[in-house]
Amino acid sequence: MNTPAELKYTKDHEWVRIEGNTATIGITDFAQGELGDIVFVDVESVDDDLSTGDVFGSVEAVKTVSDLYLPVTGKVTEFNAALEDQPELLNTDPYGQGWIIKVEMQDGADQSELLSAEEYQASLG
Repeated sequence: MNTPAELKYTKDHEWVRIEGNTATIGITDFAQGELGDIVFVDVESVDDDLSTGDVFGSVEAVKTVSDLYLPVTGKVTEFNAALEDQPELLNTDPYGQGWIIKVEMQDGADQSELLSAEEYQASLG
């Protein structure tokens, strides 16, 4: 399973790439594997100010729908429009072209709950 060391992770199987005060967020390789073939990504929270743990969207796979939880407090500034026509990017390139949203993090946003790659892998058992 692919778990890039430069990213942070959540127990809900999202990944976070933090660059300055911008957080790029997607789902992990483990999550896409558990969901199976992803057919739709729903994010209607662009321009919303959300808190850590809030639902920012959902991913629909052939057999299930899964909510997506925001890992850091901030304003959702961008949705990856490529996912509208190619939701399968979450399956084929979850850490690259399959990113889901970008968030402008609130100053001092709590990142203490984010896991390192090693901690995330350990949490999977």
